[in-house]
Parts: sequence; structure tokens; C-alpha cells
Amino acid sequence: MAQNSCDAKQDSPFNLIVFPQPDSSGVVAVTDFINTDIVYSGYIQGIFPWFNEDEGEAVVWWSPDPRFVLLPENIHVSSRLKRFIRHSPYKYTFDKDFDGVIERCRTVKRPGQDGTWIGPSMIKTYKQLHRLGIAHSVEVWHEDALVGGFYGVLIGQVFFGESMFSLMSNTATSALGIFFDVFFSCGGRMIDSQVYTDNIARFGGKNISRTAFLRLEKDMLFSPLSEEVKDAFEKHPAVCKRL
Repeated sequence: MAQNSCDAKQDSPFNLIVFPQPDSSGVVAVTDFINTDIVYSGYIQGIFPWFNEDEGEAVVWWSPDPRFVLLPENIHVSSRLKRFIRHSPYKYTFDKDFDGVIERCRTVKRPGQDGTWIGPSMIKTYKQLHRLGIAHSVEVWHEDALVGGFYGVLIGQVFFGESMFSLMSNTATSALGIFFDVFFSCGGRMIDSQVYTDNIARFGGKNISRTAFLRLEKDMLFSPLSEEVKDAFEKHPAVCKRL
């Protein structure tokens, strides 16, 4: 991989790295390290890390074809979920406890999964990205307990979803519904879910080709939002009445 020659359209605090083209399975590269420079470089080229550090795997970089995304023209929030959000017993926050969210995404067991792909080096890197204002979290609270949430990376008008957890009914799903409403109202244009998930499919997520994804991403990455997501999030009716 080459360094310092990535075609970025804005000044970047990162040492940008150019990845090779993916193979037929969507694998782009394998490295023995992960840090903020290479992760950010990957995102702006449609590439993300996915590997099992706990089992000693090297860092595998992916650019799948097709790509699973949620676009504003396709979003659907069910009447049932809208009603739940209006009367939700939970409190929702943005970037209040990123460390808590990513740690729980690592440790909370999921049906049908024995482990997690979020290892110590991933956690360290994404915590650094959070401190740099690139990675963000949404938290769901019941009384004073963190009971749900998700995290991801926000660059320009694209949000790259990474992982979520839920300890009580409808916590992460309702948080997604609120976030999508806020994000798209701020001029967000695409949620990247990377690969198919039932949860995002229920919101209207669809597969598009890698070529289409890269074309959309290139147009959206370096265009600003109309409003800061954190500010808009705190003004959302489901959020501000519980702050």
C-alpha cells in the first residue's frame, strides 16, 4: 500500500494510505496493524476492517460487492416504532459515553454468536477516532444504566455504522430510528451498513453495487452537513424532553 498519495479533497490530519483493488471475495488487503491513519484511509476508499483479533487473526480489509446501505429516499420507520419512540421510557444521548458503548458492543453476547470481532486494538483505534471527532456514539439509558446504543464513523454526509448492543427491549432500534431522523434532517445522505442486516433492512436498507457505492461516497464524503448532528440530536422531541 502506498502512503501520502490518496486523492482527498480536503486537508486531513491523517497520513493517508492508498489501498489496492479488492479481490473477487471483497478482500482488499491484510495487515499486521491497525491505527487511525489506515482506518480513516479505508473509509474514504470504501474499505473497512473486519477480523477476529481474539482468535489471533491478522487485520483483514474489506470492500464487499454488493454494499448494504440506507438512503434517505428509502427510509421507512414503522408506525409501531414511531409510537414507541414518542412514549419511550428511555433517555437518549449523543457522544456521552463512547467508551461505554464500544466496550459493551464487545462484551454483550448476541444470539447465534459465540464471540465478537471487536478486539483491544480495534477499541483503542476507535476511541482515538472518537477523540479526533470522527467516531461517534448514541447511548440509551434506563435510569442511570447504559442499556443500549451503537457507534460508527461520520465523514461528511456519510455515517458508517459499526456495531450496536441492546440489553432491554427496543433500545438500540429506537436509538437508530431517532438517529436516522436527525442525520437525514441535517443533510446526511447515506448510512453505510457494510453488509446485510435484518435490523437495517427493516428501515429500508438495500444492496447496491460496489461501483454505485463508491460513486455515491465520493460525492458525499467531503460535503458538509447543514447542522451538527449533536446539536440536532439534542433538539429531537424524543431526546430533549428527557434531558
